[in-house]
Parts: sequence; structure tokens; C-alpha cells
Amino acid sequence: MLTALALSAVALFGATAAQAEQGDRLKEEAMKPKVIFFDVNETLLNLEGVRSSVAEALGGREDLLPLWFSTMLHHSLVETATGRFHPFGEVGVAALMMVAETNGVELTEEDAKTAILEPLKSLPPHPDVRPGLEALKEQGYTLVSLTNSSNAGVKAQLENAGLADLFDRMLTVEDTKIYKPNLAVYEWALDRMGVEPEEAMMVAAHGWDIAGIKAAGMQGVFVARPGKALYPLAIPPDFVVADLGELAEAMKQRAQ
Repeated sequence: MLTALALSAVALFGATAAQAEQGDRLKEEAMKPKVIFFDVNETLLNLEGVRSSVAEALGGREDLLPLWFSTMLHHSLVETATGRFHPFGEVGVAALMMVAETNGVELTEEDAKTAILEPLKSLPPHPDVRPGLEALKEQGYTLVSLTNSSNAGVKAQLENAGLADLFDRMLTVEDTKIYKPNLAVYEWALDRMGVEPEEAMMVAAHGWDIAGIKAAGMQGVFVARPGKALYPLAIPPDFVVADLGELAEAMKQRAQ
């Protein structure tokens, strides 16, 4: 496992210092996963298209994009905490309306929907994603998506991105009416796939998702996408990679 110093670097600097140790860490005695789960938005798919349309809806205020995204995540947790559920796209639209209102930007609900719902369905994959997933499939791994998006939404996303054929299952929180990182979501996904937490690995580019993954007892892989960092107070991930190609190569070495 990572040393205490390396873990501190992971938490504070987005995990780049830990990547050099990847091969050795993946050869440790962790159980080979029977299933590898993947977060979708930002982990697999590039959100720049949505960011551009949201910034345009906010009158070109690109500085408000982080506030919109954090407001969306915040209120998805509000949904879970209050026992309510609206699809993630609707939460995103509501968050955009809130950000516009609090920053003096005129925005209709219809314009907010136009900025989010359609662009979200046609996000391109990061360049490393398809080759990385193909390499993992060739190694015999069962690949499953687990996302806050809706069932129809993730199906459209993965089909439009040319990735749907690589996944054995597509699971979403829509069936649980509970958003990640609530532990019930991971437990439900494990039950659906018939595996124990230690038999499963999940890959994500979000510190909050890694926090849930590790609290649920799963093996966690943090993909250090640009601008992403781990939550320093959470249980650290088992592995840190720059992209899915690095993960696939490391898993191949681990099996040898």
C-alpha cells in the first residue's frame, strides 16, 4: 500500500506523485476483482461540451461553472437526505436556475434544459477510454457502469460515445432512488452483480465517489483527470492512475 507520505501527496496534489509506484502497488495481494465498476461522467466521458453550453446559458460566465457543478452535486445529496428523487439531469437544470438567479443572470427553464439535457447525451469519451476498456475486456474482466445518470440517459451516453458494446451491465441510481456516494447505492450494485465488496473494484475520477467506494469496502481506483483531486479525509484509494490505459497495463502486470 502507499506510504503515509505518498498518501499525503495523493490527497494534496491530485495523486500525481503516486503514479510512479503503480506497478508495484497493483501487484500486492489484493483480490483480483470479479467485477470492475465505472463511474461515467468525467471518468469516462469528457464534460467540456456541457460546460460550454452551460457557460453560454450563463451569459458567458465561465467562472460560474464550478459553482453550477458543485450546486448540482450538493442538491443530489439533498434529494437523498430528504427521501426524494429527481433524475440527475433535472437536478442539473434546477442547479443551473439557482446559479443564474443568485448571480443576476436571466435564464428560462427551457433554456436551462437546452443547455444541459441534450449535450449531456452526446459527450465524447476521453481518448484513453475505449482502448483501456478494450484491454480490460481482453483480460476477461466483467465491466459495469454505475452512474448518477438515468437508465435512458446512460444508455444514450454510452451508445453515442461508442462504448456501449464494452459493458456487461449498465446500472444507475434511478433504480434505487438514492444518489452516490450513499453507501446503499454501492451495496445495491454489489448485490445486483452477486459479488462481495472485496471482490469488486470501482474506477472514478471524483474524490467524493472514491470516498463512497472505499467506505463500502470495495477496491477503489482514482483516475487523476485534470483538475480532479481526492478528498483528504476519506479512506484513500487502493490505486491511482493517470488514465485507463495505465490501469489496464497495471492489471495485466498484476495478473502475471
